[in-house]
Amino acid sequence: MIKPSRPLQITALGIGFAFLYIPILSLIVYSFNDSPLVTVWTEPSLKWYRALVNDDELINAAWLSLRIAFVTACASVVIGTWAGFVLARMGRFRGFTLYTGMINAPLVIPEVIQGISLLLLFVEMAKLIGWPGRGFFTIFIGHVMLCISYVAIIVESRVRELNPSLEEAALDLGATPLRVFFSITLPLISQALVAGWLLSFTLSIDDLVLSAFLSGPGSTTLPLVVFSRVRLGLNPEMNALATLFIALVTIGVLAANYFMQRSERRRLAAVL
Repeated sequence: MIKPSRPLQITALGIGFAFLYIPILSLIVYSFNDSPLVTVWTEPSLKWYRALVNDDELINAAWLSLRIAFVTACASVVIGTWAGFVLARMGRFRGFTLYTGMINAPLVIPEVIQGISLLLLFVEMAKLIGWPGRGFFTIFIGHVMLCISYVAIIVESRVRELNPSLEEAALDLGATPLRVFFSITLPLISQALVAGWLLSFTLSIDDLVLSAFLSGPGSTTLPLVVFSRVRLGLNPEMNALATLFIALVTIGVLAANYFMQRSERRRLAAVL
């Protein structure tokens, strides 16, 4: 088999990265542009960041999205961890196929279908018992339903890689299965949990379709506000908002990688 030359590989890789990151870099650069036209550069300015600070609608929508994303990520990690652990360690029990299908269903069912089904469910519940009203809670439920599947798959793959002899040794020494899970298994899969939390947070804060179906008066998330404004034309204020979120996500990912690497080094040092 003929392998491509190293210069060709580097060129292809460079083109791929350029295709991905040049639009992001241009967005960041134009967020410091004084012109009201998105693609026309005039002079450097923080005009649109000042406008963003004074935009109550965007600030409130961003704060709502951050709160929903945080509680969604936490709930998804808790539920998805147990779901992934069951898939990896409980074997083929009665109903295993149905259980697996239910865990994986949100990955293959279009979000439009999920949104319609949840909307119908909540509307009928509101008619019967007067609860829930569409807003924070209904968006939270929809996002958790979507994110659990991703966390479960990540945790399942990590648990399958673990050496079961560590848990068996703890059980032989008298630890209960619950104690083994929290003292042995959970620390070993902590990196998968962090990855699942970050992925769930990102999916939730970025979700538009489910939020559109499940939101109500006074519960408009940031993607809904941005989508409604972009339909009327590009606004440099959106560049400033996107730049702030890019900075926030970058700091979060770097911090998570740092703590995961430090935890892994400590674990390896303790083993050695």
